[in-house]
Amino acid sequence: MAYKDLHDFVNTLEKRNLLHRVSVEVDPYLEISEITDRICKEYGPAILFEKVKGSSYPVLINAMGSYERMALSLGVDDIDDIAEDIESFMDISQYKTLQGKIKSLPKLAPLPWIFPKKVEKGECQQVIEDADLDKIPILTCWPLDGGPFITLPLVITKDPETGQQNMGMYRLQKYDHNTTGMHWHLHKDGKEILEKYRKLGHDKMPVSVAIGSDPATIYAATAPLPKIIDEMIFAGFLRKKAIPIVKCITNDIYVPANAEFILEGYVDLNELKIEGPFGDHTGYYSLKDRYPVFHVEKMTHKKHPIYNATLVGKPPMEDCYMGKATERIFLPLIKTQIPEIIDMNFPLEGVFHNCVIVSIKKSYPKHAFKVMNAIWGLGQMMYTKMIIVVDEDINPHDTSVVMWKVFNNIDAKRDLLISEGPLDALDHASNMPYYGHRLGIDATKKGPSEGHTREWPPDIEMSPEIKEQVSKRWREYGF
Repeated sequence: MAYKDLHDFVNTLEKRNLLHRVSVEVDPYLEISEITDRICKEYGPAILFEKVKGSSYPVLINAMGSYERMALSLGVDDIDDIAEDIESFMDISQYKTLQGKIKSLPKLAPLPWIFPKKVEKGECQQVIEDADLDKIPILTCWPLDGGPFITLPLVITKDPETGQQNMGMYRLQKYDHNTTGMHWHLHKDGKEILEKYRKLGHDKMPVSVAIGSDPATIYAATAPLPKIIDEMIFAGFLRKKAIPIVKCITNDIYVPANAEFILEGYVDLNELKIEGPFGDHTGYYSLKDRYPVFHVEKMTHKKHPIYNATLVGKPPMEDCYMGKATERIFLPLIKTQIPEIIDMNFPLEGVFHNCVIVSIKKSYPKHAFKVMNAIWGLGQMMYTKMIIVVDEDINPHDTSVVMWKVFNNIDAKRDLLISEGPLDALDHASNMPYYGHRLGIDATKKGPSEGHTREWPPDIEMSPEIKEQVSKRWREYGF
């Protein structure tokens, strides 16, 4: 299902009783955050704040903040359905025979239509005005934040060498009515594109920011895609329909035509400014540092836009469910590179990149160590601070069983691997920014080939016959 825009998704949420409207006036300074945090911790609904102090625009928050709403936002009953589609596309064997090719045609038919479609006019440009961020209800989320932050921006840039666009999600701290910070840290695509502009001798880099769009496009901006894949193409794949895009008023960047707001401007390549602190998805404040400055020259929006925001902090929060979607959707791609992986789990408490649990089909000594190193070699997986490896018969999503295996199966000297490498800029525990030490834990069974010469005891399991007998008589026991 392809949602026309954010309003369409809000209507769907409301029809399914998954949206709560707050009609009394609320303050974007901390009050909205406290309300949202309580609702997130209660696994509550999406919230639409209809009257926000100092602004005429409503605020939508926590829209994808549950497994149900996350799946609904991408038009599926279960996120694993998308993973199955991707896995099916990658199954080369089905295309080998003529009969296989014919059977595949209905499934492949939508693919040519996932590429963005350029349009002359977009709803995002119904109102065109000079930049005035004071009109937008930008949230100050936590008491020690450096200021108000745009927390769900789709930041769109254009590679000056290839002409390919990139869409990422980088927080924007509001400094005044027409400037914000641009949180491009060392490992991000935006920073890499900025360096290309610098290398070519430019002083300014054009940037456009969309706020609010159909949910598939919003999610696509967070996805860890290879550089050769445009996020808007991926959004088209997710929604099974092309994203309409329109050229900006002041630059050559194309933006989602269905967006609620568009901020057009530039980053001065010779300017840095203190950004932060910011209460981040780790549950801690990320510290202030010097980052590029985004100068907003023009602001366009719908006649009746919704300001879309998210709140990050101690899990569970809305971004946790977006992270779980990434876990499921990208599992088939990871398995093509590390085929021994059976399943994986990023626990919510690990806030995306601090912990991953993988089950593997173990075939040789120290196989778990091979998997750990392979994972650390995969793009943003290099940030993973802890990798726990279990045997194929263990469900990595059952954290109680996983911890039982970790607590009982490891020998500290034999089964722990400490690796030095890159870490996320938000990591506060390492001695130095951007790199530190990562831990791998091999919780699989060990045998003589790995130096364990003693007998490995079997797990305690009841016999199938007794299980069946007790199941049949269960009601007789009065339970």
